[in-house]
Amino acid sequence: MHTADETCGIAQAALVLGDWWNVLVLREVARGHVRFDALAEEIGLSRKVLTERLGRLVAHGVLRRSPYQRRPVRHEYLLTDSGVALLPLLVAMQDWGDRWVLGDGSVTATAAQDSAEHGRVHALAGTRLPDGLELPGTRGADLPLAAPGRAATVLFTYPGTGVEWGEPIPGAAGCTLENRLFRDAWPDFRRAGADVRGVSTQLPHELAEFARTEQVPYDLLSDARHRLAAALRLPTFRGAGRLRHKRLILVVDAARTVRHTLFPVVDIPHAVQESLRLAADCARNA
Repeated sequence: MHTADETCGIAQAALVLGDWWNVLVLREVARGHVRFDALAEEIGLSRKVLTERLGRLVAHGVLRRSPYQRRPVRHEYLLTDSGVALLPLLVAMQDWGDRWVLGDGSVTATAAQDSAEHGRVHALAGTRLPDGLELPGTRGADLPLAAPGRAATVLFTYPGTGVEWGEPIPGAAGCTLENRLFRDAWPDFRRAGADVRGVSTQLPHELAEFARTEQVPYDLLSDARHRLAAALRLPTFRGAGRLRHKRLILVVDAARTVRHTLFPVVDIPHAVQESLRLAADCARNA
């Protein structure tokens, strides 16, 4: 490396990320594929090359080994604090790829039926949410994505409330309406045995203020560190200076398996009622 790069943060980050394979290893670990065989299967990488890449990422302090079996000794590869700090970079790379490589360059909070984002979201049906993934809630504690003790959880992501978008972004408006509709339908969700959790990239104190003002009865979770976006490869867009979730709805069962996906969400009232129907069906069949 040229000596002038020694003080360049971009060059140093590129040195750690290394190449295509290192980025994909981090992508898969963020998705919850933390064991060697799972990583090899998901990436399609030879065992020799994967061993080398994992060793480099551990040496750089991005991953750490954690034993889960003694005989023979086997390890899981988990993100360190340094690794978690790379998740916004991965999400920004995905957002750039969705917009400029897979898309036409326009900024939108929705997606076309034939888009890569549409395909990724609908492919989540039948998959389980990653183990141990919790996000800061409005009540001061980290909470799991699926509500414990409930047969179904409706998990909806939205761009953000109280945001001035400047130039209109298709599909970005309506977050306050969506929360109010879920609030008004809250008793119906509870009677159906379901819970509701809203997620945005806003900070916990911003979510808490909105929850107090609007008397939101369910939990709002902050994905400001982009852990959920990276774990599920959720579609995002950049608006008002921040990467934000596009609006979508997942119906998750008690085993944290995604049963239904609604994306893109264009008709918000219909989507709220449809999520209630799907959650009720999920609870009845539990």
